[in-house]
Amino acid sequence: MYFKLFPIGIVCSPFKTRQEVPRQGEEILPPVKIEIFSKYLTGLRKLAEGQSIYVLTWLHLADRKILEVHPKGDRRLALHGVFATRSPDRPNPIGLHLVTLEQILEDGIIVHPLEAIDGTPVLDIKPYLSREGIY
Repeated sequence: MYFKLFPIGIVCSPFKTRQEVPRQGEEILPPVKIEIFSKYLTGLRKLAEGQSIYVLTWLHLADRKILEVHPKGDRRLALHGVFATRSPDRPNPIGLHLVTLEQILEDGIIVHPLEAIDGTPVLDIKPYLSREGIY
């Protein structure tokens, strides 16, 4: 069975390689722009600045054959299955990022924190559901 996924936008990040991106480095990550392709811009309607959202990305530089990794790349730690880690290397390299929507622009959004390299395809955006729910 195969699926077709269509990116709705791309990440515009100062990080150009995987090695540049801080791991779990929320406090030192800069706000990042997500450029939303024009045909999907109306999908942003009713999102609000300050809102928590999930951004789903396609980790396009991932090694899809890797099934075990050392957490955080630390070889002193025992191997873990990729499903027990946040490694970008996995059979289906879908990134799940909980971020704050800081600004809505004419051609996209500014979010923080987002650990992603420049050019990372964005697959979807979903509102974060608190216990109070969502509209």
